[in-house]
Amino acid sequence: MYDKHSKDISYTAGFFMLIAFAIAGLNFASIISDSLWVEMTGKKIEALRSTNFDPADSWAFKLIQGISQLLGYFIPTVITAALLTRKPMRVLGFVKGFKLNQAGLTILIMIIALLAAAGLSYVNRLIPIPDVWQTFFDKLERNYSKLVEAIISLNSPFDLITSLFFMALLPAVCEETLFRGGLQNFLARSTKNPALAIIIVSLIFSAVHLSYYGFLHRFFLGIVLGCLYQFSGKMWPNILAHFLNNAIALGALYWQHQQGKTVNQATSETEASWWGLLAIPVVFVLLKYFKKVSAPEKPVALD
Repeated sequence: MYDKHSKDISYTAGFFMLIAFAIAGLNFASIISDSLWVEMTGKKIEALRSTNFDPADSWAFKLIQGISQLLGYFIPTVITAALLTRKPMRVLGFVKGFKLNQAGLTILIMIIALLAAAGLSYVNRLIPIPDVWQTFFDKLERNYSKLVEAIISLNSPFDLITSLFFMALLPAVCEETLFRGGLQNFLARSTKNPALAIIIVSLIFSAVHLSYYGFLHRFFLGIVLGCLYQFSGKMWPNILAHFLNNAIALGALYWQHQQGKTVNQATSETEASWWGLLAIPVVFVLLKYFKKVSAPEKPVALD
């Protein structure tokens, strides 16, 4: 499709450029984070690399998380878009016109999608894997829980508010910009196959979280987020949905922490069953309605 704002670099090239820029950005963020860690904590770099995370270093972890999100996800996507088009923010989906009915539908879709994702998590845990793999994946989950507990440090309402910014809002903006506004958008434009782009980017989205037990969970949510973006052409539904997902998880962790449970206990005790799978068709029915509501103002391609 002709784009009068194009700088004559293909979206196929943009897709691979973005991956390269994101990797470079994450490496640059790591260098900055090392210096920040030493300055804020007075500890050696080895302490940052270890799995003995100290909640006393919560603010250092929060800022490192923010730097990684901005330099590894958001900024590389904006730079890549700027190399492809003279209207980078517009082509990514940062445009006006997020209607109230779209917002309401987005919230409803995400809540029901979380029920479906819980059912997929249950199925994920039933898939048999070799003992060596299970030991490895269990270790990853424990280390992740320790890191999350150190970052969020949910001892007060203020901790919850700051955690909502660094662990819910900022990832929602930065991750959706990279995965949906960037990778999915560029791949869909280059292949002319939005469904394929949604599936491929959802697989990447789930894989980079390095969680075997949450793979199907995140893959499904990636599909949902991909559909929201493709049907609306805007980033706002995705940011709202992603933030809601993160905020619900943080709210649940905060409540359970107040009951004296650790993050690892709270996450391991989460109840799920195959009943959640019944919510999957409901999600796709709602997405179909979301598409209908959004169709008159679908701005995926520039005019």
